[in-house]
Amino acid sequence: MSPASDEAGVDPSDPDGAGVAVDATDDLPPEVPGEARYVEANGRRFHVVEAGPADGDLVLLLHGFPEFWYGWRHQIRPLAEAGYRVVVPDQRGYNRSEKPEAVRDYRIEHLTADVLGFIDAHGRETAALVGHDWGGVVGWWVALRHPERLSTFVAANAPHPTVFRETLRSDPEQLLRSSYAAFFQLPVLPERASRALNWRLPTWLMRESSMPGTFSAADFDRYRAAWSRPGAFTAMLNWYRAAARERPRPSDPEVTVPTRIVWGAGDRFLRRLMAHDSLSYCVDGRFSHVDEATHWVQHEQPVRVADLILDELG
Repeated sequence: MSPASDEAGVDPSDPDGAGVAVDATDDLPPEVPGEARYVEANGRRFHVVEAGPADGDLVLLLHGFPEFWYGWRHQIRPLAEAGYRVVVPDQRGYNRSEKPEAVRDYRIEHLTADVLGFIDAHGRETAALVGHDWGGVVGWWVALRHPERLSTFVAANAPHPTVFRETLRSDPEQLLRSSYAAFFQLPVLPERASRALNWRLPTWLMRESSMPGTFSAADFDRYRAAWSRPGAFTAMLNWYRAAARERPRPSDPEVTVPTRIVWGAGDRFLRRLMAHDSLSYCVDGRFSHVDEATHWVQHEQPVRVADLILDELG
């Protein structure tokens, strides 16, 4: 089923009101059940994909950079068939969701409030939250600041914020691995460099940092379409820019929400030692190491990751 659109065939989430033509790359692929629509959350409009029984326990899947809802496509069906109500948003600024212009609009407090808005928009008090990369970062902050709103948290290749900050300060190797974030702080140039030659740089980075064959040509067609939406790539980079300007720190780093950390062993961006260090901040935590996987663990080991999520949901 195709995402919701207005009668004129334009994207109603376009904040400028000019409309973006709906194209075939936005059709849900056949392996993805359910439907796509728009929801109001935290005062913003978000594009979400939903599947599973309406009265099932709510599970939110949050993507990272530079993905969109599509990054969780392999896990939607098994979770929905297990009876969960699965909601997978395009996060703030991504793909078809609303794209605030100011860098300050991408501060972590707004991103965490979006998650609370998703839970409220679906009429629930709590939800299970699964996040990869930046989606996991947001998940850690929700677990730290609003533990009463989460039943379970699964972080996939995303370290606890205190661990990440301390590792960046003390570990030159991790500082080097994260150096791309410094490039993202520049105005205009990162957008131009990324868009050049039909998005050659981000597609190359995803391909080179993943297992061979992880991303197909059709996958990259979808990613290019999402990145090309007006204002989208700048909004995506603004997550990094806001984090660098704010540098938030949790007042209490202890996580009381039941937590599972899932980690692809071959992550080129994040050192594995941070997964183990993150576990030490969890009152009720588990660690699952996934071999034959990289940073893109949910793509490379989709069945394994779905099984781990289901096991944690219990």
